[in-house]
Amino acid sequence: MTDENATNVLALIRDVLLRLARFEDDLAAAEAAAVPYWAPHPSTVQGHRMAAVALRAHADAVIASPTPRKGPGLAPGMAT
Repeated sequence: MTDENATNVLALIRDVLLRLARFEDDLAAAEAAAVPYWAPHPSTVQGHRMAAVALRAHADAVIASPTPRKGPGLAPGMAT
């Protein structure tokens, strides 16, 4: 895999992680909207919000990581 291909794959992975984070935010919003404003939110709302935060952190880590190189600990065919 060339450096350019590796960069493209990392960008795609980041996009998927961010899309999943938005999905988790949407789930949290939908679940929160389903209860009256005076009622406590279900605990799953906080769970979805925490998942979104974690997914965004992983997306940022993917971009911050250097281009993958072949080395110890990598599965065969993962990077060249």
